[in-house]
Amino acid sequence: MRKTTVQLEPMSYAMTEEMKTLRTNILFCGNDKKVITVTSCVMGEGKTKISIQLATSLVELKKRVLLIDADLRKSVMTSRLKATGADKGLTHFLSGQCSLADVVLATNIPGFHVIFSGPYAPNPTELLAGERFKKTLDYLKSLYDYIIIDAAPLGMVVDAAIIAEHSDGAIMVMESGSVKYKLAQNVKEKLEGAGCPILGAVLNKVDRKKTGNYYGKYYGKYYGKHYEADKKIDTANSEYSNVSETELGRQIKENLKKR
Repeated sequence: MRKTTVQLEPMSYAMTEEMKTLRTNILFCGNDKKVITVTSCVMGEGKTKISIQLATSLVELKKRVLLIDADLRKSVMTSRLKATGADKGLTHFLSGQCSLADVVLATNIPGFHVIFSGPYAPNPTELLAGERFKKTLDYLKSLYDYIIIDAAPLGMVVDAAIIAEHSDGAIMVMESGSVKYKLAQNVKEKLEGAGCPILGAVLNKVDRKKTGNYYGKYYGKYYGKHYEADKKIDTANSEYSNVSETELGRQIKENLKKR
């Protein structure tokens, strides 16, 4: 299986706790919610960052997670993850230029795999609406516990609604104080129109100085110091260590060869 090396941005104690809350809420949505689309209203609201953090948070629970960068218009995931060796991506696969095995990459984080978007395509909507994408998602569901899809902002282009048709649920990411109510409602209606249940919304970039943060400040003071010692994912003792050599890696590698 092909590999890539990624670097995760450090998270504060408060951010880590918020991500655990989001993760827990998703787990309580049921085992049938495996393919989750993450979208926003406009660019710059932080959907890619939330997608990455949610995916790696699920990995901490020993879940097998695939993160798909399906923002085929203006992707920032490769740079966000500082990924190396990602020479092929989703646009290559959907346009028939390579096999699925060429684009699914194992990372240096055990249990965490990723498909990057690939180069800009002139017809992203048509690629995502094709039968190849739908069948691939159906197939990948049998290999992973969760598939997190980072989609383009639905308030700007229709791509996320197309992806949502093949997803088990969606998460809306909204920047605090910057999105108009009408636009947020419009995005919500588009997701519902696609038949995709909205699992929740993430209010991002909240100015805690304005909103107040008593509990975060209180608990951060007493528990945050313990978090600092444990915040890195422990790869040494993980059951997925050297993932490409484990049964998981071998299984996925052999299955992808058939695609």
